[in-house]
Amino acid sequence: MTTLNTANNKVPSLTLNNGVEMPLLGFGVFQITDPAQVEAAVLKALATGYCHIDTAQAYMNEEAVGRAIKKSGIPREEIFVTTKLWVSDMAEGKAATALDRSLERLGLDYVDLYLLHQPVNDVFGAWRDLEKALANGKV
Repeated sequence: MTTLNTANNKVPSLTLNNGVEMPLLGFGVFQITDPAQVEAAVLKALATGYCHIDTAQAYMNEEAVGRAIKKSGIPREEIFVTTKLWVSDMAEGKAATALDRSLERLGLDYVDLYLLHQPVNDVFGAWRDLEKALANGKV
């Protein structure tokens, strides 16, 4: 069961079944392709009070998002990061490799949420990879 949290005048969040607190409002970088614009936009969003950044492997801007997170000076644990697995990597073994590539591009040890972006193909195999990633602290 999820719980809605609205204390401390923060962005409302949900506590997920695994205890992770997920901000309900996030800043997405879909269709921002220029790396400098992505970095500037994410820095501004974080400075404004956003604490959830949403990107994806398919957006091809994870590197700029990662640079902005580092430059922000905000502790990593205070920023909720979502990225997504693309359909071409939706298979057991491939999903784990794709997550590692996303983590490398982001310059992070873990993401807070890893979504199956358009879940098709070997969804169950990809899911097994994600369960292992969760157990290993990558998600």
